[in-house]
Amino acid sequence: MRTSYGKQTTLGESVRFSGIGVHSGKPATIVLHPAEADRGIVFVRTDGEEVEIAARHDHVVATELCTMIGIGGRTVATIEHLMAALAAFGVDNVVVEIDGPEMPIADGCSAIFFDLLTEAGLRRLAAPRKLLRVVKTVRLEVGDAVLEFLPHDGTRYDVTIDFSNPLIGRQSYMLDLNPAAFARDIARARTFGFMADVEKLWKMGFALGSSLENSVAIGDGRILNPEGLRWTDEFVRHKTLDAVGDLSLIGMPFIGHFRSYKGGHKLNWMAVKALVADASAFEIVHDPLSVREQAGGILQAAALAPSRD
Repeated sequence: MRTSYGKQTTLGESVRFSGIGVHSGKPATIVLHPAEADRGIVFVRTDGEEVEIAARHDHVVATELCTMIGIGGRTVATIEHLMAALAAFGVDNVVVEIDGPEMPIADGCSAIFFDLLTEAGLRRLAAPRKLLRVVKTVRLEVGDAVLEFLPHDGTRYDVTIDFSNPLIGRQSYMLDLNPAAFARDIARARTFGFMADVEKLWKMGFALGSSLENSVAIGDGRILNPEGLRWTDEFVRHKTLDAVGDLSLIGMPFIGHFRSYKGGHKLNWMAVKALVADASAFEIVHDPLSVREQAGGILQAAALAPSRD
């Protein structure tokens, strides 16, 4: 039995990254700063009047093409890849300064963000870490899509996608979340899309920053990226990555089994809302992960983190 309790964390130092937004095509710079206990993950728009937006489900304002949070008309889009890296690395409190309305897309995955966190390091705070433990199944059905949270001793993502396109088809992936597994198996899985859809989005003024450098493109019955796929099931791995990021909008880590069939950003958000709306389905507990185990996991993750070179 584990008898010690984990502490909340923040970054050891500030780190910076610049790139372009996948939808706006405009440059963006983020700076991740350490934050005090119980601050949570907050985004601060620094262009114009500063506004602070907590990364929580109740601040989600759009989910059509990505996950977007906002307050009073000021928004930050495409936060899911950074949020996934923060959740996997075990960062509880951080201030994310951003000089525009959209996160930089990097190469379409979470690898650069996980690498930034490795560079910054973790610092433990005095306050105990809090988690949401699922104690009762919560199920969401929308059409033929099914998402549910189930009780489980751990944090598990069980994701299935099912596309009519034979290059994707039906794929399933299961991830027991820890820093090492995320860095090794999920972080480098890129976002993907169909060229016919991207061309329509371009005409509508979206996906202006999308390219073969930051997305897997499917067209003419083949993968258009010259290097091909990073895994044969890269598509479902990326959907799992998205789920890690979207579910972190619970506002704290969760203990449970998340199962998804034909999910996506909107349905992930709806599942989170359904969970937190049912007070009988969860309890708030202290983190039962010992300090030694937590440190070991982060050190292992740092060793496996992808390089930015």
